Amino acid sequence: MNMPEATVEITVPYHDCDPGGVVWHGNYLRYFDAARCALLDTISYGYLEMAAAGHVWPIIDLNIRYLRPVKFHETIRVVAKLEEYEYRLLMTYQIISSAGEVTTEGVTKQVAVDLETNEMCLGSPQVLLDRLGLEP
Repeated sequence: MNMPEATVEITVPYHDCDPGGVVWHGNYLRYFDAARCALLDTISYGYLEMAAAGHVWPIIDLNIRYLRPVKFHETIRVVAKLEEYEYRLLMTYQIISSAGEVTTEGVTKQVAVDLETNEMCLGSPQVLLDRLGLEP
C-alpha cells in the first residue's frame, strides 16, 4: 500500500518568530499540524470526521529534530507522511526550505480514544481502515 502524504506551503509570518527573526521552537508544531490536517483530508478522515465517527486522536508522543533555523518571511514546504495506522497513527514530517534543504524533521504518534467511554482503543477503528481502502 502506498501510504498517504501531503505537503503544505507556508510563508513564515513575523508573529511566529523571536526578536532575531528565527521561528520560535513551539511554532514548528503548528506547521506539522497544518500538514497533518492536509494529509487526513486526503483520506476524508479529518478531525471533524473522526469526531463524527466517535473518536478523538490525541498526540501521545512527539519528537522534533531542528537541523537549521527557519526565518521570518521564508517560504517552506511541510511534508507529512503516514507511516503506521494499525494500532496508532504514526506520522513523519519534514520541513524543507525553498532551496530544497531539510531544516526540521519530526514524528508524532496518536491513538484513538472512544468519545463515549473516553477509553483508548486497542486498535485503529474500522472507519480509518475503510478510509485507507483496507479490508477488515
